[in-house]
Amino acid sequence: MDINELKSHALNIRRNIIKMVYNAQSGHPGGSLGCADILTYLYFVEMDINNNNKATIDRDRFVLSKGHCSPALYATLSEAGLIDEDLLSFRKLHTKLQGHPNMNALDAVDMSTGSLGQGISAAVGMAIANKLDNNNHRIYVLCGDGESEEGIVYEALMAACHYKLDDLCIIFDVNHLQIDGNVQDVISPLPLEDKAKAFGAYVEKCDGNDYEALQKAFNAARNNKGKPTVIIAETIKGKGVSYMENNAAWHGSAPKEEDYKIAMEDLKELN
Repeated sequence: MDINELKSHALNIRRNIIKMVYNAQSGHPGGSLGCADILTYLYFVEMDINNNNKATIDRDRFVLSKGHCSPALYATLSEAGLIDEDLLSFRKLHTKLQGHPNMNALDAVDMSTGSLGQGISAAVGMAIANKLDNNNHRIYVLCGDGESEEGIVYEALMAACHYKLDDLCIIFDVNHLQIDGNVQDVISPLPLEDKAKAFGAYVEKCDGNDYEALQKAFNAARNNKGKPTVIIAETIKGKGVSYMENNAAWHGSAPKEEDYKIAMEDLKELN
């Protein structure tokens, strides 16, 4: 799949993120827009998952540890044809598209997440299970940099390195913003690269909104043996919507009508 095809998928995903959050008047658009390119690359290039294997353990698995960014996950699963739910049912009563992912509602959702820091621990457990079962499929987990203020993240990373989980790829989505403002001003988790290396992980850094950079990082992760990979992906929170970019106010705020119109105009075509 060439870069323009990936950009086209990501554009559709971003449009649907805005539609979902606007329609619900609830949700987390900023981080969802920022990580859309990472999820696009995972589901359209990197991961072995399709409608034939999505209900089995014989496929790659993805854990959205930053579970509040569920609009990005649902929009990506829909774009990839892995769910057929009405995206505008997001956060509605009795919907399968809950505010945080629910693995009991959808086969393509691999872990129920929302309590920050716990998704990475679940992914470590999946990777250990794969090793014990001689299952050669890979486990991917996406964590936020604000989420990385949680101590459980480092306990999980320590375990991943101890057990030499080279089937595990931990992606840190580093957009430098969280609900309370700049991550470094709240409780800085930096330097993530040095911490990961200190535990014994293999580390790649990349631009998480650039497909060539993502390709290089994920290819390196596949070639890494004997230790887990940590990819530190720098992203722009609110990517693609002019007034949301690098603006912590849109971490968990829904656009009103005029904001919605501007956002959809911003996402009218590829750039």
